[in-house]
Amino acid sequence: MPESALPAHAPMDQWPVADGCLLVGGIALPRLAERVGSTPFYAYDRGLLTRRVEMLRAQLGDTVDLHYAIKANPMPALVGHMARLVDGLDVASGRELRVALDAGMDPRDISMAGPGKSEAEIAQAIASGILLNVESRREIEVADALSRRMGEAGRVALRVNPDFELKSSGMRMGGGPRQFGVDVEDAPAMLDRIGRSSLRFEGFHLFSGSQNLSAAAICEAQRKSVDLAIRLAADAPAPVRVLNIGGGFGIPYFPGEQRLDVRPIAENLAGLQTVVRDGLPHARMVVELGRYLVGEAGIYVCRVVDRKVSRGQVFLITDGGLHHHLAASGNFGQVIRKNYPVAIGNRMQATTTETANVVGPLCTPLDLLGERMPLAAAEVGDLVVVFQSGAYGASASPQGFLSHPPVVEVLV
Repeated sequence: MPESALPAHAPMDQWPVADGCLLVGGIALPRLAERVGSTPFYAYDRGLLTRRVEMLRAQLGDTVDLHYAIKANPMPALVGHMARLVDGLDVASGRELRVALDAGMDPRDISMAGPGKSEAEIAQAIASGILLNVESRREIEVADALSRRMGEAGRVALRVNPDFELKSSGMRMGGGPRQFGVDVEDAPAMLDRIGRSSLRFEGFHLFSGSQNLSAAAICEAQRKSVDLAIRLAADAPAPVRVLNIGGGFGIPYFPGEQRLDVRPIAENLAGLQTVVRDGLPHARMVVELGRYLVGEAGIYVCRVVDRKVSRGQVFLITDGGLHHHLAASGNFGQVIRKNYPVAIGNRMQATTTETANVVGPLCTPLDLLGERMPLAAAEVGDLVVVFQSGAYGASASPQGFLSHPPVVEVLV
């Protein structure tokens, strides 16, 4: 198939261009690289972050509370910015909890999830006054014992592994055998145990999948989540006050993918609000999003340090790679490697193009950021940009691999 017939990436039109250079927070990329002081680096645009939340607010209205899942990007400055925009933060470790508290979020609006919480992390959660999503009998027992010892009624929600999946998800986190939450058939017994404990029951957490670009699939999972919560509420030891139905909203990474249409999801949630009002009159619905809020607002930038031609193929060798951006290399869950959207950030309006491979400096063939991609003809010193890099980038990559320098992160 000729290259012109291959499916294209979704346009990265959230990033303006001036004089041939990508702009980040209004700053031309070469100037930003000078300001940062070195390459490679991640840059996150606070304006794009703000506009994404504002867009969701306009679509969703006051139907649900909007929470940011820190695991998508725990950079403290970014979390601090998001904390001023959203209704709550969700954490997946004790360290993330410290970041959330440092960001100034009210502990009442922070929750913690994760299938293997340590006793120390459970104690952190109780001492901080956040909502602890318990995911096993063992976590209930530990939280109960710690609450009694600390003289503090720990706030808990039961995370439930539902009997359905979020169809079309990049990662399935519910349905079938899972390490996440308690199986729905075991939920009544767990609710009974919470009722006989010193803990304060507040609701349910249902997170069935992530990275989904199908509005219909997300709507179906949301309806099933609400129906399930209403059924389980019959066995709850107290009124349900929090119903976290997860997220799953995806962003387009690969050729042929299109942006998620949020409008039908907003309409679905508006209808579900009536169902929740009737079935769970004290509950507030929560949508928990990570990647969708921050993923499109970040780029990874590295510099071409060498250019070579091997048996007819161009290789742009950069100072960045899989040790900083594991996902873009195709080694973070991809079965068949696909290219992230990539560009030469200081040649955005170039008319001379070529097909090139973008690779890093590591001594492994896995260090591949772009394979046979149509790019502006680049030279040593040019800046390579990997788009869609605001989520699961630096913190999800093996930065100690082969002992190259760590990556810098900036919020612009």
